[in-house]
Amino acid sequence: MAEQIDQKTAQQIVDTVKEVCGHNINFIRPDGIITASTDPERVGTYHEIGQQAARTGQTIEVTEDDSFYGSRKGINMPFSHHGETVAVIGISGEPDEVRRFALLAQRIIQLLLRERELDTQSHDKLAQIGYVVRSLCQGQEINHDFLVDFLEKYGLPKTAKYRTISIRLNSRYHPANSGMIEQKILQCIRITDSPLHTFVYPAEYLQILEEKKWQKWSYAYEKLAASYGEILNVGVGSAQILERQNLSYEHAKLAIRAGVGPFALYDRLDIEILLGGIPKELAESYLEKTVQDMDKKEKHVLRVYFEHEMSLKESAEALFIHKNTMQYQLDKIAKDTGYNPRKFRDAAALYMGLKLCKLQ
Repeated sequence: MAEQIDQKTAQQIVDTVKEVCGHNINFIRPDGIITASTDPERVGTYHEIGQQAARTGQTIEVTEDDSFYGSRKGINMPFSHHGETVAVIGISGEPDEVRRFALLAQRIIQLLLRERELDTQSHDKLAQIGYVVRSLCQGQEINHDFLVDFLEKYGLPKTAKYRTISIRLNSRYHPANSGMIEQKILQCIRITDSPLHTFVYPAEYLQILEEKKWQKWSYAYEKLAASYGEILNVGVGSAQILERQNLSYEHAKLAIRAGVGPFALYDRLDIEILLGGIPKELAESYLEKTVQDMDKKEKHVLRVYFEHEMSLKESAEALFIHKNTMQYQLDKIAKDTGYNPRKFRDAAALYMGLKLCKLQ
């Protein structure tokens, strides 16, 4: 019997693919019904070519809109699992342009089905590890005896401190690079000789690493981020006991949101820790009062100004502009916002606004 994928998961798949390709995506059941789509109006409608692709097991390309019932120009690729079709992915657009993005959808479904198979095998090593890592990071209760046996089995000290490491592939990730990137990430994880790692759909690798091993291998994660910073971010949480890895995971996510670079260690954050805990409503109110109305150029000028310790000369040189032009830009910001970047109190308000803007 073909593997069934629920509507929520199907919607996650189409949304993830659209982030990369920018085209509308349909998730079509073998009977031709669209169960998920980036175009909400198409959900629940019939897709003739989708059903035909599922029945024949062949990819079908449509070169004109409405040439078949419920179909638009694009590509429709069926995916099978254990010899049975589980879905057809339809991508709208010129076939020559969107054909390669079907590979991304194929990769996502393969990962999803592989993870499900592992989870159904209760005694499988990878499934157990994945269950422990996810449960600890999400703060879910784990049977005490099971956890003790698990830690003893892998020689992991229960009383030691650990860090949760989140490696996230961002929207620039492309399936053509999947094999290489996955290999590099897993190489980095495996050199630590720690079993506590898993992949979390759709694009995150999670690892719980003992503190002493983190101190030894931290350089490898910084190197990974430096090498592939355009398509991934590495966030490292605080050192906590195992039962508090959910807190360490929250800190890892906060470190990534802080926008300090592709490698973000919670221990190096300061003001971002406070800003990360501000309720959304208060954050929006503060941004509205400070930097929200500034354009992209003004924010860039201000960031460079702060990065160079509020030095007019060094900031102007970094921006390749004259010192007088830099003074004019700062005067304009002061006039537009009511906060003078040259005054410490006003500069602090603007600095926090820029930081909070990144976090939001």
